[in-house]
Amino acid sequence: MLLTLLGFGMVITFMTLIMTKRLSPLVALILVPILFALLGGFGAGIDKMMLDGIRKIAPTGVMLMFAILYFGVMIDAGLFDPIVGRILRAVKGDPLKIVVGTTVLALVISLDGDGSTTYMIVVASMLPLYRRLKMNALSMTCLAMLASGVMNLTPWGGPTARAASALHVDAGDIFVPLVPVMRVAIVAILLLAVFLGLRERRRLGVLSLPDGASLHAGYDEDGPKNLPEIEVDHDLRRPKLLWVNAGLTLALMVSLVMGVLPLPVLFMIAFAVALIINYPNLAEQRRRVAQHAGNVLSVVSLIFAAGIFTGILSGTGMVEAMSRSLLAVIPDALGPYLAGITALVSLPFTFFMSNDAFYFGVLPILSEAAQGYGISPVEMARASLIGQPVHLLSPLVPSTYLLVGLAGVEFGDHQRYSLKWATMVCLVMLAAALAFGLFPLVGAVAWRRGLPTFL
Repeated sequence: MLLTLLGFGMVITFMTLIMTKRLSPLVALILVPILFALLGGFGAGIDKMMLDGIRKIAPTGVMLMFAILYFGVMIDAGLFDPIVGRILRAVKGDPLKIVVGTTVLALVISLDGDGSTTYMIVVASMLPLYRRLKMNALSMTCLAMLASGVMNLTPWGGPTARAASALHVDAGDIFVPLVPVMRVAIVAILLLAVFLGLRERRRLGVLSLPDGASLHAGYDEDGPKNLPEIEVDHDLRRPKLLWVNAGLTLALMVSLVMGVLPLPVLFMIAFAVALIINYPNLAEQRRRVAQHAGNVLSVVSLIFAAGIFTGILSGTGMVEAMSRSLLAVIPDALGPYLAGITALVSLPFTFFMSNDAFYFGVLPILSEAAQGYGISPVEMARASLIGQPVHLLSPLVPSTYLLVGLAGVEFGDHQRYSLKWATMVCLVMLAAALAFGLFPLVGAVAWRRGLPTFL
C-alpha cells in the first residue's frame, strides 16, 4: 500500500510541478523521484537504481544526439532547398496547389524532428502566398501541425524516444512497424489538404497576377510585420553535393528500416560521413557541431534525466504496486483491451498534460498492467503514440505558440479549426495500427481464456 501511495504521489507531484511550471521537466525528472525514494526508505540502493535507469536509455540518448546533428548538417548543406524552391514555383496562384504544397513541404521538413524548424521554414515560405491571395492561414497552421505530429514519430523526433525510454524498449522496435501506419496517416493528411485546397479554390478561384507581379509582394498589408526571413548562409550551402547528401540520407533511411545496424551506430556513421563530405575543414566541423549543440543538449539531457525517473520507479517496485492497484479498479472485461484504451486515452492525456508527464508518469503504469493480459511493452509504446497529432494542439507545447505567432492567427482559432482534423488523423492511425497488427485489439491472455460475452 505504501509503495502504491508513493508511486502515485510521485507521478502526481511530477505532473503538477511541470504543468504549473514550478519546475522544468529536466529538474523535475531528477529531483522528484530522488525525494520520493528517500521518503520510502530506499536511500541505500538509490545510486544503483539511477545508474541502471541511465544505462537502459543510454542508446536512445546517443541515437538522438547524432540524429539531431546529422539533420542539422543536412539543413546547413541545403539538402531541402530545392524542394522549397520547386514547391514555390509550382503552386503559383492556385489555392489547391498552395495548400497541397504547404503540406508536402511540412512533411519533408518535419523529417528533422524539430517542430520549431518546420514551422519557421513553412510559414516563412508559404505565408506570403496566403496573405497575397487572401487565403485562410488556419489551413496552413493546421496542416503544418498535422505533418509535424506524424513525422515526429521518427525515433529522433521525441515521442518515440520518450516511449522507448519510459518502457526500456528499443526505439527501432517501436518505429519500424510504425512506418506503414505513418504512410497511411500521410495519405490522410494529403487528402485533407486536397479537401481544404478545393474549398479555398471554390471560395477564391484560381488567381493570376499582372505580368511582373510577385506573389510575395505586399503580403503583409493585413498580416504580421515580424515574419522572419529564412536565413541562408551561402557559404554553408553545398549545391554540388545535393545528390550525394540525398543518397546518403536515403541509404540511412533504408538501413534504419532494414535494421542493418543499431540506430545509434547508424546515425553516428552517417553524421561522421556527412560532416567529412560537406565540411572537410576541421574548424568548420567544430562550428557546425557548436551550432547545433544547444538543441542536442536540451533533448539528450532530458532523456538521461528520464533514466533516473524510470530507474527509481522500477527499482523501488512502485511500478508493480501501482499496476496492481490499477488492475484492481479496471473491470475484467476491459483489461484485455488496454492497448486500444491506451491509444484512445493518449489523445486527451497528451493534450491536458505534457509528453513528459504522460510517457514517464502514466505509460509505465498502463504497460505494467497490460502485461498481465499478454500485451508487451513495445506494443503499449506503439499504442501510446497514436494521440500525437492532437498533442500538438495542447497549450503546453511551446512550438505551437511559435506557429500561430508567425502565422498571425489566434491560438483558440487554431485549436477550434484543427481539433476535428487532428482527431480524424488519430483515428485513421488507430485503425491502420490495428489492421497492421502493431498492437492487439484483445490481449493474448484474453484469447486463451475466452472473450467477454458481449463480443
